[in-house]
Amino acid sequence: MIMIETPRNPIEDLPLPSGEHLPQLKNVIETLRIAEEIASKGYLITSTELAELMNINSSAVTSRGEVWSWRNWVISRVRKEGNQILWQLEKAN
Repeated sequence: MIMIETPRNPIEDLPLPSGEHLPQLKNVIETLRIAEEIASKGYLITSTELAELMNINSSAVTSRGEVWSWRNWVISRVRKEGNQILWQLEKAN
């Protein structure tokens, strides 16, 4: 008896999503909702708060300059109060 091997589809070898990333995606959605609320209500936030929102180091926020983009927002350095830099988020067009 002759066995004929059919070629395998590489996509079939990929693991199916297990849902393990679902909590991470929920965190992303929550972060985006918070950013949307901050932007829509015109709240100003500190470098530390912005870093927490973006999940990066505070020094990385201040080293980006006066105006820059993050996801769906334009981030602007508004003013300094004491030793705190205040930032504003505006929805990007």
